[in-house]
Amino acid sequence: MNRRTVIKNLALVIGGAALLPSCLHDPGKASIALKKINVSADQERFVADVAETIIPKTDTPGAKDLSLHLFVLKMVDDCFSKKDQDAFIAGLDKLSKEAENRYNKPFGQCSQAQRESLLNELDHKQAEFQKAQKGQSKNAKKELPADDMLAFYGITKGETIFGYTYSKYFMTKQIVYELVPSRYNPNFPVKNLKVAIKNG
Repeated sequence: MNRRTVIKNLALVIGGAALLPSCLHDPGKASIALKKINVSADQERFVADVAETIIPKTDTPGAKDLSLHLFVLKMVDDCFSKKDQDAFIAGLDKLSKEAENRYNKPFGQCSQAQRESLLNELDHKQAEFQKAQKGQSKNAKKELPADDMLAFYGITKGETIFGYTYSKYFMTKQIVYELVPSRYNPNFPVKNLKVAIKNG
C-alpha cells in the first residue's frame, strides 16, 4: 500500500471519529454535559426562553446569543446544593406547565408581552420574599423560597444577569474593561481637578 492511500484512509478514520459523538448524541438530552442534574432538550429550551425574556435581543445581543442558558445550567450543576438543584428542576417544570395552562401554548411560543407578564408576577413575589428575609436575623442562613417556581425564577434571573455582566461581550463592548484602574493624563486642567476633588 502506498503512502498516499494510507494518509487518505487515515484522514477518513479521523473524520469519522470526529463526527461520531454528534451521531451518538441523544436529541432528547441537553446540549451541555451536566453531572448532577438531568435536563432534557425541552427543559434546556425553556431555560433559554426564560433567559431571553429577562435579557431580550435588541440592538445588543440577547441571552440566547450569548448562550446564557448554558451558563445557568452549568452554574446550577456545579455550584448549588442538591436541595436547590431539585427545587430548580421542579420549578422549571411547574413554570412551564403554568405557561401552557395560562396561554394554551408553550412558553417559547408566547408573545414577549405574555412571557413578561408571567415573569413580572414572579418578580413581585420574589421582591416580597426578599423583603421578608431582610427582617430576619443577620446570622440566619439565606434560603431559597419554598415555592419551587419562585426558586427556579430567582436562580435563573440571578445567574443570567451574572453571566451577562461577566460575559466577554459585556466586558469588551459595553464597559471596556481595563486592567489598570485609571490612565495617566498629563494634560488635566487644574480647574477640573479642583471640581473633581470637591465632588469626590
